[in-house]
Amino acid sequence: MAIPPIVEEVINEYITLFNVYLPDTIEGIYIHGSIALNAYVEDSSDIDFITVTYRPLGEKDSNVLSYIHSTIANKYKQPEMDGVYIQLRDMGKLYSDTNDYNHSYLFYNNENLGYGDYFNFNPVTWWVLKNKGINILGPAPKDIELDIEPEELLSYVLKNMNTYWARRLKAAEESIHEIINLPKNKIDFEVEWTVLGLLRQFFTLKEYDIVSKLDAGEYGLTQISSEWHNIIQEAINIRKGIKVNIFSSDTERIEQTLSFSKFLITHCNNMGNRISHNR
Repeated sequence: MAIPPIVEEVINEYITLFNVYLPDTIEGIYIHGSIALNAYVEDSSDIDFITVTYRPLGEKDSNVLSYIHSTIANKYKQPEMDGVYIQLRDMGKLYSDTNDYNHSYLFYNNENLGYGDYFNFNPVTWWVLKNKGINILGPAPKDIELDIEPEELLSYVLKNMNTYWARRLKAAEESIHEIINLPKNKIDFEVEWTVLGLLRQFFTLKEYDIVSKLDAGEYGLTQISSEWHNIIQEAINIRKGIKVNIFSSDTERIEQTLSFSKFLITHCNNMGNRISHNR
């Protein structure tokens, strides 16, 4: 899979700085997320990375890592880096064992270096890495023990629908008047993030796999009732940067987004019940 030239440039700069300031430390660098899914969007997608080190990196390494990442961020405004520093033994960790919470990791997100529990240790991350991940350095993902079963992936997706997405929907319904008065670009974000994000969950439940937001949107147009096609196409257009007026007002498209969210969460829960019944 070809890596976009700008991503390759950023990664090479990152490796150079790392080898200067933390020599003989990197064991592997892996790319997952939109780049691995062949869905990189210029000026939008992040570089989702996992850097494997020979020794555990802790708070004492924070200053050096902050310098490395700030140097990269100052030189390249896009794409942003987003990832974590682990050891090979941490690959596939799901926090299924409470003892895992005793481990803290350095991670870089939203241009800030943090230290603590890492939020992206989940079946989606490891599934993408195992099946579509790119190794910049280190052994190929297929040669690393990453035993993520389809049941774990589906269970995680359903839980995510009924926690993160359900809470997000409830909060949006309670603050709809505030959302309507947001700047257009923020409303665009809400529509795209919600519609395409939920469709990715839908795709996983149907196909036992993971795709990009755009691919999930296109899939939704083939699988979801036509009454929802306008809001799905709206989200696709926003993602692609296409400016077409499908709805007559922001109020209409926000209301459609919320209605679609309710429909799809209910639909996915029904699918999940059927899957559980047929096992």
